[in-house]
Amino acid sequence: MIEAAITGIGMSTIGRNTGRPAMLHLVQAAREAIADAGLTAADIDGITTYPGKANNSPGMSPLGCTEVREALGLQTRWHSSSAEGPAQMSPVMIAAMAVTTGMARHVLCFRALTESSSQSAGRRASVPSGNGGRIDGWFQWLLPMGAFSASNWAAMFARRHMHEFGLTREMLGAQCVLQRANAQKNPRALFNGTPLSIDDYLGARMISDPLGLYDCDIPIDGACVVIVSAKDAAADTRKTPIRIAGMSAALNDRDSWDQRADLTAMASHDCAADLWAHSDFKPADVDVAGLYDGFSIFVPMWLEAFGFCGRGEAGSLIASGGTALDGVIPTNTGGGQLSAGRLHGFGHLHEVCTQIWGEAGERQVAGARTGVVGMGGGPLGGAMLLHREGPLS
Repeated sequence: MIEAAITGIGMSTIGRNTGRPAMLHLVQAAREAIADAGLTAADIDGITTYPGKANNSPGMSPLGCTEVREALGLQTRWHSSSAEGPAQMSPVMIAAMAVTTGMARHVLCFRALTESSSQSAGRRASVPSGNGGRIDGWFQWLLPMGAFSASNWAAMFARRHMHEFGLTREMLGAQCVLQRANAQKNPRALFNGTPLSIDDYLGARMISDPLGLYDCDIPIDGACVVIVSAKDAAADTRKTPIRIAGMSAALNDRDSWDQRADLTAMASHDCAADLWAHSDFKPADVDVAGLYDGFSIFVPMWLEAFGFCGRGEAGSLIASGGTALDGVIPTNTGGGQLSAGRLHGFGHLHEVCTQIWGEAGERQVAGARTGVVGMGGGPLGGAMLLHREGPLS
């Protein structure tokens, strides 16, 4: 049984080409999260991140646990970096296991990026060997075929979903426009103040058919921090703890973007099914969802994976307004990565917690108490179920 809760969240100022060192973003987010939980740096005895310090993609992961620990002056009993597993979700999952097993009491989980500032004409973030290094692993089979970017790999899923189920670009566009509208109600969102219409969406340049400019998330500079606490320790924090009621990183198919048996399903379908199989909660119990949107196609695939609709029905759910703030499953209520900026899933976790704590202002989903977060695309997937007990504020 998971004996862990989220007790505090923090986010730095998000921007493009900020020129600020990653550590400044991280310290700002960490201080906010620690204060949000009603703790001090002396209370933090664990630290974890994904994927750890890495130089394979410019600005993708400029900080590791060791230097962040030093910068914050932490005295930790436990630390970990995780480059594999359920990818972006892994540090939060590992932190939950650490506090459940008594290895730490309060763990600081962080994600920091300077992808926007690190890009140039010759150095592109999120493109394999964008820093000029040797191409190896499974990239060596994709790159010679011209599949340089995740936009190419995600486009395969989008095209197959369209072929099998009749998904249209207008349906994907409806979700993109909705998330941009949500961003107008989120002062932290990168594109707050910049609306998007369906005509804007359809008229934008194609990136990797059928995915256009607004189907792709936005590289930014920024950081996000989540504090995971042991259940008994959480009782002493400032706010009502958000219990981690379930999590899964199940992967039943190949660890591959292009060699899956069914390209209308992702690792999301494996971990979401496993989550419900080991929970007393059901999809109908969920009030709000944060679904990974590195590319717009991931949103309908996560909706179907979590069982918020049947296979092939997500496009219709979106088109009917089902993912809106007043819909049957409010989704990416803060704008998501498509409009708030790419924090590799941590922004979704931050937003769902904000909703569950009733702190989302004019975008608040009434009565939100239970939420799900799905992180990752293709062969990467982690699912987490969050629930707040006690009276609603």
